[in-house]
Formats: sequence, C-alpha cells, structure tokens
Amino acid sequence: MRDISSNFSKKTFEQYFRSPIGFLILVSIAMPIAMSGWLALLNNFVIEKASFSGKEIGWLHTIREIPGFLTLTIIFVLPFIREQRLIVLSLILLGGAVALVGHFPFFSGLMITTLISSIGFHYFEAAQQTLQLQWLDKKKAPQILGWLLAASSGASLLTFGAIAIIYSYFSFTYKQMYICCGTVTIFLAIIAYVFWPKYPIQPQKKKKIIIKKVYWLYYVLQFICGARRQIFSVFAAFMLVEKFGLEVHQISWLLLFNFSVNLLFGPFVGWLIGQIGEKWTLITEYSGLTLVFFTYGLIYIFDWPAWIAATLYVIDHLFYAMMIAQKTYLQKIALKEDLASTTAVAFTINHIAAVFLPVILGFVWIISPPLVFILATILALLSLLISFAVPNNPYPGNETIFSKV
Repeated sequence: MRDISSNFSKKTFEQYFRSPIGFLILVSIAMPIAMSGWLALLNNFVIEKASFSGKEIGWLHTIREIPGFLTLTIIFVLPFIREQRLIVLSLILLGGAVALVGHFPFFSGLMITTLISSIGFHYFEAAQQTLQLQWLDKKKAPQILGWLLAASSGASLLTFGAIAIIYSYFSFTYKQMYICCGTVTIFLAIIAYVFWPKYPIQPQKKKKIIIKKVYWLYYVLQFICGARRQIFSVFAAFMLVEKFGLEVHQISWLLLFNFSVNLLFGPFVGWLIGQIGEKWTLITEYSGLTLVFFTYGLIYIFDWPAWIAATLYVIDHLFYAMMIAQKTYLQKIALKEDLASTTAVAFTINHIAAVFLPVILGFVWIISPPLVFILATILALLSLLISFAVPNNPYPGNETIFSKV
C-alpha cells in the first residue's frame, strides 16, 4: 500500500510540478521577490538615503530601461544558452544586484546596481515569454498565463506583506531587507536549475533578427505600452511618497493589497480573453487607463486626498494585468519559428520610449506633475484607437483588420 502511495505521489509530482508549467510557475514566483522588494523600498530609500528629486528618479529609471532596449541581443545569446538556462542565470544576476542595493545609497551606486539588476530582469522577461509562447497550447494559453500572473502576484503579495510587517514591528534596515529579497530569488533560481530537466523547444531562427511587416500592429502596441508603462511605474508610485509622504510600511501595505487583488484578477483576465478575445480585452484596458491617468492629473489640480491616489494606483495595476492579451495576440499571429526573434524585437521597441521618457518627464515633473499624467492620458487614448485594428479572430494571415486574407 505504501509503495502504491509513493508511486502515485511521485507520478503526481512529475506530472504536475516537475513539468514545463511547473518550471514556469517557480520562476514566475522567484523573479517578483527580488523586484517587489526593490520596488517597495525604492522610493523611500532614494528620498531618505540619497535625497533624490524627480530629476534623479527619472535618470534612475532611464538607466533601468537601457537593458530592455538592448534585449534584442538575446537573439545572439540563445544559440549558446537555452532559454531555460538563461532564465536561471538572469534570476541569479537580478537577485545578486538587488542584494547589493542597500550598500550603495548614493547616485552612482544606485545607477550601477539598477543597471545590473535590470539586465537580469529584462533577459529573464524575454526568455520567459519565449518559452511561454512555445510551451503553452494556444487554446489554453490565456488561462495558464492568467495563473502564472496569479503566481507572480502571490509572490509579490508575500514580499510586500513581509516588508510591511517587518517595518511596522521590527527594526530592519534597508540593507538587510535588500539582502533578504535578493538571496531568496537566487535560492529559487538554483532550485529551478537543479530539480528541473531540460525540456525540448521549437527550433528558432536564433541568429537572425526578424522584423516582419505583418507584425506591425503588435510592434506599435508594444511601443506605446512601453511609454505609458513608465509613467505608471515611475511617477504614480513616486507621487505617493513625494506628495503624500507615505512611509515604507504604508507603501508596502498598499502594494500588498494591490497584488492581493491581482492574485484573483489574473486568472479572471485569462478567462476574459477566452470569452471576448484579445481585441475587446485591449479596448477595455485602454478605456480604463485613459480615465485613470486623467484622474491622476486632477489629483494635483484639485489637491485631492491620498486615498484617491492609492485607489487609482490599484485600479491602474488591474488594467495593466490585461497586457496578457498582447502575448496571446502575438502567439496567434506569429509563426513558431519567429517567436524568439519577434519577442526580442518587441522588447526592444517597448523600451525605445522607456529609455528617454523617464529622464525627460523627470524635468517635466519638477515644472508641473499634472503635465506628466496629461501625456499619459494621450498615450492611453492612442492605444485605445490602435487596438480597434486588432481582428476578432487573429491568426497568421489575419494579423490586423487591414490584412488581406
């Protein structure tokens, strides 16, 4: 009886956990621990320890996005390192850099640690997305991507919760917290390397950069997405600390609530895409973001209270989760042999605006914060208009409503 139970447990472990999806779940958990720790502490850390203003925070995020702009080089790395192993190495690089952040509370030190951690993060994202689109069945992809988003949100939730409790009741330093977050990510990356075998992948044209006209709509969506993502990730969070004076534990509690909602919302997004398709999911996302960004600007104009800004921050993140629709849209229109290159090209396009926008808007922020959010509103409206070009049933040959099928 014990042998039967043991064999059943081993089979269950091999089938459901030690599988490609199990690997994707584990690394989806590992990455946010380092990144969420970095994010939760960042604005308070740079203001308290490094005396940053909007100008310096703009430079920091510009430096952070440079590796994203250079993600195209992954095409030349993949012939030598498989995506699966590249993910592990990227997580180790990310975790190591985050662990060192607290040791360098000055401008140049923060620039260097941010650059290194960003290299790890962006290579991880590019390699992970390639594997997701190759390993997942097209019919099941939206739902599974939703669950992966939930796993990632759950890891962020635990990280934010731990930081909030520690800063509320204990006397940990920034240095100690950064070390803890980075070390856990490194540990999980090693677990992924040791306990998961190498899985087969679709042969890719890895040494070529593929830019195809038929994917133009996806490229445009990625470009605008990169621009308005910066405004959300950089200035919406910075506003909460600079304007309203939220402390580390308050930011952490807000982020904890934010990701608690996303833990439930991620699977719903996957289900929603399956029901209404990529086109109407994107239209819903950009309609909501337009209203959110416009209201952000009103907060400054009418001096509304902090709870409105915090509520908008949560709503903003919910709409951002609908970006899954862009992944499944690419999966439906792209040939499998194009996925690695197309993903890398899209990452680079996504970061074109991300490289120069934070530093420019950092100077705009000093002059007038509402102008930053007015620009975000315009970008969201532009995304909304463009999303109407996505066909109801995308597939190779029917990439846009203008395609000649």
